[in-house]
Amino acid sequence: MRGDVFIDSNVWLYAFVAGERIKNIKAKRLIEENKSKICISTQVINEVSRNLLKKCDVSEGFITDFINDAYLKFQVLSPSKDSLLNASRIREEYAFSYWDSLIISSALESGCSMLYSEDMQHGQVIDKFLTIKNPFK
Repeated sequence: MRGDVFIDSNVWLYAFVAGERIKNIKAKRLIEENKSKICISTQVINEVSRNLLKKCDVSEGFITDFINDAYLKFQVLSPSKDSLLNASRIREEYAFSYWDSLIISSALESGCSMLYSEDMQHGQVIDKFLTIKNPFK
């Protein structure tokens, strides 16, 4: 299974936390509309889990369910050596942060053509293939 869309951790967090209602609704809709073609990385799973535990006081059972659901429903990618090396190239070429470069590299490795993230430059195209889109714009 190859993903078509990669969803960054910030979008997942908005889907789980109802604090910002409009972003919560948009994030949930985005995930629902793309559920059969989502790719997620272990990095995203880790970031979402950590933030939910630290900032939202969710139960460990909630985290366990999220992890199990991610592996059951989506393509989950663990970074390979090639992915890490590609992230280094992306950092150098596009000046992204270390963590954002890993996200982008994982999205490219999984064959995604769309990366949804609130934290990166909306509309930027990476390697003439992957488009970054802010789903809240």
